[in-house]
Amino acid sequence: MSETYPSLGQCALVAAAFKILLFPAYRFESDWSLGSTDFEVHRNWLAITHSLPISEWYYEKTSQWTLDYPPFFAYFEWVLAHIARLADPGIVRIFNLEYDSWQTVYFQRTTVILTELVLVYALQCFIDSTPLASRRAAQVAALSIILSPGLMIIDHIHFQYNGFMYGILVWSLVLARSRSTLLYSGLVFAALLCFKHIYLYLAPAYFVFLLRAYCLSAKSVFRIRFLNCLKLGAGLAGIFAAAFGPFAAMGQIPQMLSRLFPFSRGLCHAYWAPNIWALYSFADRALIHLAPRLGIEVNSEALGSVTRGLVGDTAFAVLPDISPRTCFILTLFFQILPLIKLFRWVGAPSWEDFIGAVTLCGYASFLFGWHVHEKAILLVIIPFSLIALRDRRHFGAFRPLAVAGHVSLFPLLFTPAEFPIKTVYTIFWLVTFLMAFEHLAPASNKPRVFLLDRFSTLYIAVSIPLIAYCSLVHQIIFGKSYEFLPLMFTSSYAAIGVVGSWVGYMVVYFTS
Repeated sequence: MSETYPSLGQCALVAAAFKILLFPAYRFESDWSLGSTDFEVHRNWLAITHSLPISEWYYEKTSQWTLDYPPFFAYFEWVLAHIARLADPGIVRIFNLEYDSWQTVYFQRTTVILTELVLVYALQCFIDSTPLASRRAAQVAALSIILSPGLMIIDHIHFQYNGFMYGILVWSLVLARSRSTLLYSGLVFAALLCFKHIYLYLAPAYFVFLLRAYCLSAKSVFRIRFLNCLKLGAGLAGIFAAAFGPFAAMGQIPQMLSRLFPFSRGLCHAYWAPNIWALYSFADRALIHLAPRLGIEVNSEALGSVTRGLVGDTAFAVLPDISPRTCFILTLFFQILPLIKLFRWVGAPSWEDFIGAVTLCGYASFLFGWHVHEKAILLVIIPFSLIALRDRRHFGAFRPLAVAGHVSLFPLLFTPAEFPIKTVYTIFWLVTFLMAFEHLAPASNKPRVFLLDRFSTLYIAVSIPLIAYCSLVHQIIFGKSYEFLPLMFTSSYAAIGVVGSWVGYMVVYFTS
């Protein structure tokens, strides 16, 4: 089969050039209450890891942006800090809050682009490991990820290193494609957990898949492959010891866990991430106005809680409050359902079933989790992209997710200069790749669900007027009044799309 164009490397190069043009983009306001990106967060982490001994990393709190990622990411920042000080010593000074010299900007944004090469490598491995008959589809899926508006918004403007870490995730998923590299898949994923603990959401799918495909015999679940268990266990122990061992020796694990899992934060993050709790919060707001007519008691102390747009405890005025335990139980329940199918009693599960289970674990944690960040939607979009072109039923479930997930990220960038960038680029990406996916997705041998197809079409049609209202019309009509309405509409709209996509893919997964 001849090489297809444009290649992944060519697109990555063009994307990098475009991202360089975004170097001057919005970083933070002089008034932090107006909102900020994570640019200062990571500059502060460079300063912490460079200026302080390791024993103080998870205790330092000069800035509100304390270190709250696992040790491998702290080590990663420590390595970058030694290069950063050569570019500008001011970068690694702890008390240089909001420091943004041009050297700082160029260094931090350049490191995001360079570390994203891990994602390029992983996606190329995905393309190369795909059978020839499906390689064109795999390449288009890979291009959709490397050119993702989600990564552009979150990493290259809002500022994080997600491309680097999603590269590790995709690499791990690709390694799971071959029986000879299953062990490496598990070890790479374990290393990823030590970079960013949000990937724990996907860990149940890895656990069940490796248990069934690597640790147990393909012929019988009652036959244990002890040597494989020993190799996997020893590898995992070594990785976690390298990450957490120094802090365990200093007795700092409780302090570290308090940073990694801040359950004191509220149910909803900053604005409502588009999940079940966004719809729950919207219902609570609607019931506040209906309560006097229905004779329902309203908690007056909670009236401002779900609309203030800040991190903190969320109290509901009419509906019952939600506890972390409730979120945990719901998340676990909806993760177990696909894991039952993944743990097949006869024969090892397929790679497609594994990716499907990873995707559904991401869905469950995003939809029902506690204090979910809107950026976590990429935990669903990226693994789903790898199998979205399996057939038209898969693509039908993926389509509303692609629209909802990217539109839900718009409020992260609320400054006028970034409005045309995020809007035009996202719409161009959606039109280009949804049309390409539509063309490449083969017909399914299973019947499609009529209602889900119609839902997807209607849902996409609503997106353009919604974006226009939230970005332009609302301000013209109301000015600075009712500022939370656009956020509420965006989150609720996106939540409907994510939930609809989840329901659609649950049907596809269990009937495939």
